[in-house]
Amino acid sequence: MIRLTVEETNLLSIYNEGGKRGLTENINAALPFMDEDMRKLAKRTLAKIAPLTENEYVELAIFAADEV
Repeated sequence: MIRLTVEETNLLSIYNEGGKRGLTENINAALPFMDEDMRKLAKRTLAKIAPLTENEYVELAIFAADEV
């Protein structure tokens, strides 16, 4: 299983819609509107989930981290 940072998990929870394909489409659509740091995070996150099958993606625990 892959390891995701809190930031990556939060990003996935924001754009998670319609499974892996929907998530990928949503993040790619948002890339032009992100600042440079956010684009780097988004691209790194997409690269981490790219090798996952749809079933593996569904098994990820994707939820926003609570604020402290």
